[in-house]
Amino acid sequence: MNGTIAAVCLSGKKGERKKPAESARLRENHGFVGDAHAGDGERQVSLLAEESIRKMQAMGVDVGAGDFAENITTRGVELLTLPIGTQLAVGDAVLQVTKIGKECHSRCAIYFQAGDCVMPREGVFAVVLRGGTVRAGDPIALIDPALAQPFSS
Repeated sequence: MNGTIAAVCLSGKKGERKKPAESARLRENHGFVGDAHAGDGERQVSLLAEESIRKMQAMGVDVGAGDFAENITTRGVELLTLPIGTQLAVGDAVLQVTKIGKECHSRCAIYFQAGDCVMPREGVFAVVLRGGTVRAGDPIALIDPALAQPFSS
C-alpha cells in the first residue's frame, strides 16, 4: 500500500477548519508544530482520505482539504483497512495509527449542511513516533511490522 499526501492542513484554534500549508513540521510525541490539536494523547495527528471528502462533495457539500479539521488529507490509502498499531512513513516522519473514527459530541456545520459527516466514521488518528517535515505530494508507505518501532505512551 503506497499513497501520497494530498494536503497538509493546520489551524491555530480548535473548532475551526484547517487551512492547507505548503509544508509543516511534525514533532515526536506531539503532532504538528503550531496546530491547535497537537499535544499529548492518542490523537496528535488526524488523517482523512481524499476519497472520503469526495463522498461529501457528491452529496452537494462544498468541502475540500482541511474542512473536516484533518491534518493530513491522503490519496490512494485505504485508511479504514489499517489496523490500530499500523505504522506509516509519511514524508520524513513516522506515524502510528491509534484510533479510527471519533465520537462527535456536537454536530458540525458539515453535518447540518448534508445530514452526515464522514470524519466520525472515516477519520484516522495517530501519534508521531518520529518527527519530520511533510508536504503535499510526499509519499505515504506502510512500514513492515517486522521493522516497526515500539510506541511508549
